[in-house]
Amino acid sequence: MDGLVMAGQLLLGLSILIVLHELGHFLAARAFGIKVEKFFLFFDAWGVKLFSFKYKGCEYGIGWLPLGGYVKIAGMIDESMDTGQMSGPPQPWEFRSKPAWQRLIVMLSGIAVNIVLGIFIFWMLTFKFGEAYIPNDKLVNGIVPGVVGKSIGLQTGDKIVSINGERIQRFEEVSSSKVLMGGGSVVVDRAGEKKNIAIPGDILEEVADHGIDEFVQPRVNLGRINEILPDGAAKLAGFKAGDSILAINNQQVFFFDEFQQTMLANKGKKVDINVVRNNEVMTLSPTVSREGLIGISIAQNIPVEHISHDLLTALPIGTSRAWGMFIDNAKGIGKVVTGQVKANKALSGPIGIATMFGGTVNWIKFWTLVGLLSMALALMNLLPIPALDGGHALFLIVEMIKGKPLSDKFMEKAQIVGFFIIMALMIFALGNDVLKHIIK
Repeated sequence: MDGLVMAGQLLLGLSILIVLHELGHFLAARAFGIKVEKFFLFFDAWGVKLFSFKYKGCEYGIGWLPLGGYVKIAGMIDESMDTGQMSGPPQPWEFRSKPAWQRLIVMLSGIAVNIVLGIFIFWMLTFKFGEAYIPNDKLVNGIVPGVVGKSIGLQTGDKIVSINGERIQRFEEVSSSKVLMGGGSVVVDRAGEKKNIAIPGDILEEVADHGIDEFVQPRVNLGRINEILPDGAAKLAGFKAGDSILAINNQQVFFFDEFQQTMLANKGKKVDINVVRNNEVMTLSPTVSREGLIGISIAQNIPVEHISHDLLTALPIGTSRAWGMFIDNAKGIGKVVTGQVKANKALSGPIGIATMFGGTVNWIKFWTLVGLLSMALALMNLLPIPALDGGHALFLIVEMIKGKPLSDKFMEKAQIVGFFIIMALMIFALGNDVLKHIIK
């Protein structure tokens, strides 16, 4: 069932993005009097379609191959490779008959729609839900580094003061692109002494390997038990919701990370845990599982502040969030191109994206991911690869500089090359997803 929910959210999210992206091309073409022959969600490869109808000379439909969508613009060499229409003389309603600047606008309109959509989504999310963040100065116990954090020299209890020379206000900045893109530094307060920690350029690859949770987490006090899982060791040992843990095997534990580490150190063993219940101290003796668990959920008292925004003040914040994702994705591609991050660590295919949506429907998470994907789709389509919008735009700019269009033969060959590049990337991303799940 979880798989169906993931797939459903993925298809819904991609359908919204594809339809609106192609609508951008469609509306721009119509605005300049260019005929649009087909508007399809998904590809009707080999003429197979799930549904279609014609209205005012344009066929609208849904194809069977969910690898994107397209609008077929008359008088244009595109992914349909319909070169027969180019053999006759140019018609005034064809793409090739229009000035280069108009054709350039048509090509970039889909990208523009994705950018506007991303900004709109984050604007509305900010307006509706405001901003929730962890104030850095309230983390009096500092941080707990994971595998990645420890590898660069961070220690438990460090208090992060600044990033790249700028004092941080929100703890979330520690896991932002300012740090994860590497090459900078953080200053920590370690027992009253300032320490400068250099951020290696390949830290993003390490995070991709181990997960963002293995970078840094806030260090929080051990809270009360808020849930006892059925059939777990804690249930059998007599734990109850509301119990407070004092010590394990006569060693006091104050912080959540200390509790986790002690459990992991006692995998498969029985431990004596002192708890307080109704002002009485009692000892319970569960057996720790092979995963280092006893079947309880503990409240983590992380300080969180919330800021509400009206419609006007939410706009620049939403715009900044959307544009920041665009820039981060661009930097990420740059790291792949320069070899600082391996492509198999950076790229996700449909399975990876579906996993991000999760097996339950959370509309805040859904729209956040759709906004992120909208900005990523805009960037991907901007790449100067033939068959993508960026490739078409590049050829139009060359035409504007030369003063004459590139030959139809060249455009046909470029489309074929672009098609194979895109298919290779799709196969790589899908295969990478499958390998990740097999290895996992």
